[in-house]
Amino acid sequence: MDRNPSPPCSDAEEEEGDAVGNTVYSKHWLFSVLTRLIEVIAPAEPDPAASPEGARTELDEEMENDICKVHLLLHSLSPQDVALFLQEFNAPDIFMGVFAKSKCPRLTEICVGILGNMACFQDICMSISKDENLGQVLLQRLCDSDSPTLLETSRLLLTCLSQPEVANVWVERIRENPSVYDCVCFIMSSSTNVELLVKVGEVVDKLFDLDEELMLNWIKSGTCRSVGPSVDDSPEELPDFKIVPCILEAAKQVRSDNPEGLDVYMHILQLLTTVDEGIQAIVQAPDGGKDTWSLLYDLVCQELCQPDDPPIIVQEQKTVLASILSVLSAMFASQTEQEYTRMRKNMPLIGSLIRILQYMEGCGKRAADNSKESEQEETGRTDVNEEDFHLKILKDICCELLSNMLQELTKENTLEGLHQGHLNEQTCSCAFQNLLPLYFASVESFLEVLREADQTLADNLEKRFPSLKVHT
Repeated sequence: MDRNPSPPCSDAEEEEGDAVGNTVYSKHWLFSVLTRLIEVIAPAEPDPAASPEGARTELDEEMENDICKVHLLLHSLSPQDVALFLQEFNAPDIFMGVFAKSKCPRLTEICVGILGNMACFQDICMSISKDENLGQVLLQRLCDSDSPTLLETSRLLLTCLSQPEVANVWVERIRENPSVYDCVCFIMSSSTNVELLVKVGEVVDKLFDLDEELMLNWIKSGTCRSVGPSVDDSPEELPDFKIVPCILEAAKQVRSDNPEGLDVYMHILQLLTTVDEGIQAIVQAPDGGKDTWSLLYDLVCQELCQPDDPPIIVQEQKTVLASILSVLSAMFASQTEQEYTRMRKNMPLIGSLIRILQYMEGCGKRAADNSKESEQEETGRTDVNEEDFHLKILKDICCELLSNMLQELTKENTLEGLHQGHLNEQTCSCAFQNLLPLYFASVESFLEVLREADQTLADNLEKRFPSLKVHT
């Protein structure tokens, strides 16, 4: 059966004056749907169509159509009126009964979706969030085996976490429920549903951004076996999940199909590097951080901001690039003894860093031209300034990593870079232009090595940058 609800039709219109807001549906009809919903989960008499355990596993077509119409009403011209009516008639309590008793995945999915749409309104969101029993039941939905239900649950949690008035309530509730960590890791490490992975990633990203203590707890988790989701509702022992491998697995799933999702997971990794424990979790994994480095290296050198892309691409990719380079920089600074950070393997990365800087220079000139053209337009100036701010962040991160890598170059590495085309007068000039004067020591160190590899190129660069010649 098609999981997408059909649009409501005018046949359901009831007596005039009883409509919910500006919809064609009456309060009487909506109330009758809620009443029948109660009967579905608590039938007065045994239903021959029910499972041996006495609970329906399939939703009949009429009930599904009606409950889907209720869902769609929350996207109508009067969504708040519908939400308030549902709240008035204790729909959240009815839905809690559905979550507790229903064996029908489709019914659970729709009810979580309705509740999520209701939570878009602040007062209702506060009411839902303060209901401890409902909150606990909703978190249990993260252990569901049905992907559409997991997706709707993740959307609901993200909606609540995005409301400043109740975000802390949910953070505390999640912090006190270790099973949430297990279920989220299970989804990230095993699901192939890209839409679900993106939404779960957004939830994790929001949680880590809101609460460093929770992030630290999750970094340290995975030291004992725990109970997780199972298709037949019997407890199932899960592996010892570690947060970093789970994030990487999800990132690999979304990288090709969803650029926004990749951005989310790269930002989660970046948030981990804001604390020492997070950096250690990355570089002290069983593989020593090799998988993380390999994925990020491949993204920068093979997929993002490539030579055949127009320079403006750096504008589109600035946030994901900033996150990736920030993680690489933290790893390089803490793991220079690892084989994967050896410079003989990383000359293409240096070339990519310089290319990013070259593209940013082009975008900077374009932004300056646009600023002049729109000097009288306040909004236009604000947009340009915001773009400049994000590009500056990317530039700062890029320069820090590039300076650290240049300091590690040997004569042999440099010769290899010259041979491969990653280093030449144009690319070195771009690097020096961006690194000076803040990273003078790194540039000076690299120039000494470059002089051994190509004296002519070193002399030409000294002429372009007289401040270097003064110090030699």
